[in-house]
Amino acid sequence: IQYFQMTGRLLSTMIMKDGHRMKLYEGKIGTTYLVESVHVEDAINRRLEALGVNENTPLLVMNKKNSGTMIIKVRGTRLALGRRITGGIEVKEEAAS
Repeated sequence: IQYFQMTGRLLSTMIMKDGHRMKLYEGKIGTTYLVESVHVEDAINRRLEALGVNENTPLLVMNKKNSGTMIIKVRGTRLALGRRITGGIEVKEEAAS
């Protein structure tokens, strides 16, 4: 499956191979993503939902470490998430307005 997205003057292409979906820890600093799905333990999933991390919710990657730990901004709140959680959140890049 191939997706094309126009972001300003740049045409970015994302090719999904073998069913691979982008995990949150693969995101870039300063980029906004939409949550596609969340696959974590039930207790963590409930907490993320309470904090506003739901499907189709935009989130901004504010900072990240090579270990997969990230600081994101969602619904006006900054959250620090570890690799286990960021690896369970599938995202796609938000389309430019």
